[in-house]
Amino acid sequence: MGRFSLSQDLGIDLGTANTLVFVKNKGVVVREPTVVAKNMQTGDIEAVGSQARNMIGRTPGNISVVRPMKDGVIADYDTTAILMKYYIKKAMKNRSFFAKKPNVMICVPSGITMVEERAVIDATKQAGAKDAFPIAEPFAAAIGAGLPVWEPTGSMIVDIGGGTTEVAVISLGGIVTSRSIRKAGDNMDEAITFYIRKHYNLMIGERSAESIKMDLGTAGEVTEDIEMDIRGRDLLTGLPKTITITAKEIAVSLRDTVESIVNAVKTTLEKTPPELSADIVERGIVLSGGGALLRNLDKVISEETEMPVFVADDPLDSVAIGTGKSLEYIQHFRSHPNVSSRTTE
Repeated sequence: MGRFSLSQDLGIDLGTANTLVFVKNKGVVVREPTVVAKNMQTGDIEAVGSQARNMIGRTPGNISVVRPMKDGVIADYDTTAILMKYYIKKAMKNRSFFAKKPNVMICVPSGITMVEERAVIDATKQAGAKDAFPIAEPFAAAIGAGLPVWEPTGSMIVDIGGGTTEVAVISLGGIVTSRSIRKAGDNMDEAITFYIRKHYNLMIGERSAESIKMDLGTAGEVTEDIEMDIRGRDLLTGLPKTITITAKEIAVSLRDTVESIVNAVKTTLEKTPPELSADIVERGIVLSGGGALLRNLDKVISEETEMPVFVADDPLDSVAIGTGKSLEYIQHFRSHPNVSSRTTE
């Protein structure tokens, strides 16, 4: 199996919410939001990553804060290329001036189309990569979570990111069956925003919704009902207002999204060959991605599937770590048809 020199190569988890860059022997060196602040009058980029995220909801009319990735795919090509150029440059800031362009292994959702995949590859090359190699997101997550993906045994991964939830059964270095749904972390934030607007006539911002999800978010029944004060704009008076919300209410608002994730897991299991199903029953299901941190989600999936469910050791970094580790198998990815992102739905 041919191998590349890893001295200049990068693994990139280009996510809807966050982008992570992995460099061998250094681990994840860049971890920033996939956000860009753009001056709509001049077209100039005002800020990228964390700086841009801090501007959300706080910009004047001429500056727009945009997320160029939507549901795991590129929504704004030029902005994505600028964003990736920034991240690649930041990851290679300590490299020699004469350093060669890096090969980049970049993750893509398993349900992506060929056109969408080509857009990711082209944007990566435009950003400064010598060559770009796509890897299916659940496959990278499985590698990063330490699953035995190259062995003749079934491994099941559920990667819950910002824009998509990727469910896959992997064996012998390939995806046997998979499902990609556009219900994940962002959808949870939107559900919380909608619930508060509907029940309290209060409009809250994107960052507030995310904070509520992290502090109060729970899947299934709530055993300890925690309260939290939240601030927003009263839609009736137009004035700032503070209300108190409980974990039970947030659990209700997240119910549909959690149900969609559970159904995706069930559908994938139904399409799994019996021998691999037996392996999964024995080894369990592994959760990765930021959504895996939602309280009790592992218990809910375990109850619904009657299988053991575990959260990966480093769920936020699993995809980036797996993408970076896959660099040494670039030749394998070129020749192995099952590792393609275009797998069964």
